[in-house]
Amino acid sequence: MNRRAMTKHFVFALAFALLTGCEPVAEPLRGTQLQGATIGGPFTLTGSDGKTVRWEDFAGKYRIVYFGYTFCPDACPTDVAVMMQGFKRFAAAHPVQAAKVQPIFISIDPARDTAAKVGEFAAAFGAPLIGLTGTPEQTAAAAKAFKAYSAKGSESAGGYLMDHSRIAYLMGPDGQPIEGLPIEQGAEAVAADLAAAVR
Repeated sequence: MNRRAMTKHFVFALAFALLTGCEPVAEPLRGTQLQGATIGGPFTLTGSDGKTVRWEDFAGKYRIVYFGYTFCPDACPTDVAVMMQGFKRFAAAHPVQAAKVQPIFISIDPARDTAAKVGEFAAAFGAPLIGLTGTPEQTAAAAKAFKAYSAKGSESAGGYLMDHSRIAYLMGPDGQPIEGLPIEQGAEAVAADLAAAVR
């Protein structure tokens, strides 16, 4: 296609978009696509201040949700660090959009993760990350709603480890799943996907 034909095609496409109210196509997301999946749902948990926190408390906000545990020696701190570094890069470039996002860490190890523990864990990565825990029944219900896998490992002299899935769910303002953020690709990829997805 020659330059004149390409220009005519672009002008036509732009005019059509303006006349029909269509928005330009957003940059493709790099993470795992979750649109339309039955992921997420109501939960009742406890915040670091000991107060009850419900899923509906975040209505109208985008949410980044990660399931892990504070005694995790490697995966959780690594993933959450990348997640929050990406969020902070996104926030620096897009402060208005970032104000619409709530990062959340949910414990899969309520036997050891008290409200104070999840608060300390979240604080280590900086605001606005919050930590949530609850009873075994409450945390299991939250993990089930998000299809998050976890299993307790065998006991040892140093305690036990938890086997778990490693997904940073990006959820929309109505609670709908958008994607699993690309934490394995680094903070820049996370920041780019947040910029593409959050409106």
